[in-house]
Amino acid sequence: QVQLVESGGGLVRAGGSLNLSCAASGDNFPTMGWFRVASGKVREFVATIRWHRGTPFYADSVKGRATISRNKDENTMYLQINSLKPEDTAVYYCAADTLGRVGVRTYDYNCWGQGTQVTVSS
Repeated sequence: QVQLVESGGGLVRAGGSLNLSCAASGDNFPTMGWFRVASGKVREFVATIRWHRGTPFYADSVKGRATISRNKDENTMYLQINSLKPEDTAVYYCAADTLGRVGVRTYDYNCWGQGTQVTVSS
């Protein structure tokens, strides 16, 4: 079983940047990703990365502003989003899939972190 712990959330001004980390325990997570849940909305895909090759994929809402990366030696995944907008305000969740699936839907992932709040002030 993979356990995930996010860190790095907080209050950020619009136009600024956020840097999130996700520390993973275990050794079998071919795919990892980030999702977010804004108040009153459903969980939304943000970005995903193939762990071994490091291949990223982004949602249109963050494409061009976000970078997902991972450090295989430290079992840690990262998310940086630049040019933040108030609509980026959400609880950000780290996710992993141990079955080798690749997807942008919540059910493509079988492990989840507890989430970290990001608030972007205008």
